[in-house]
Amino acid sequence: MSRRRLDREMIRRELAPTRSQAQELIDLGQVLVGGTVATKAARLVNPGEPIVLTGPGPRFVSRGGEKLDAALTRFGIEPQGKRVADVGASTGGFSDCVIQRGAAHVVAIDVGHGQLDHTLRTHPRVEVFERTNVRFLEVDEVGGPANLVVADLSFISLKVVFSRLAALCEPYGDLLILIKPQFEAGRVEAARGQGA
Repeated sequence: MSRRRLDREMIRRELAPTRSQAQELIDLGQVLVGGTVATKAARLVNPGEPIVLTGPGPRFVSRGGEKLDAALTRFGIEPQGKRVADVGASTGGFSDCVIQRGAAHVVAIDVGHGQLDHTLRTHPRVEVFERTNVRFLEVDEVGGPANLVVADLSFISLKVVFSRLAALCEPYGDLLILIKPQFEAGRVEAARGQGA
């Protein structure tokens, strides 16, 4: 048999559900190949070569879940029993976080498609809206407003979509948005790391 990439072999052996989670475990130094800590997902491994996980593994399907979990705790926002809109869902780290924290229903919205982790895609409390651009989204298309809107958007300024995000949130609901300076600052400021 031919050698395979480590991340793909981890999925084949059911050590990680996705390549991004395999990469995360490798980045955390929690993967041993033949007794040596693996540092690259692209490393080629033999089919019979031992691969061992040394840590507990990630809590969420992506690192976004850790970021949101910390923010929810910091700001005292509790998703338990709430309807949540996750805008820019991607792999679903934010969706996974709020589901684990007891959200009643999650609307996972993303302009892309095929990225949401299978466990979330098939979860009974998650409703998936792919190929959906929040700039043109009407609230009734996703079943009405949410009690909590979380957003992690790339390649677009929040200035362009903030009114749509606010429209997705019920009055007196919570809106928690990850701000990415590279999409908010001008090119010069972003290049210098100065932000806006």
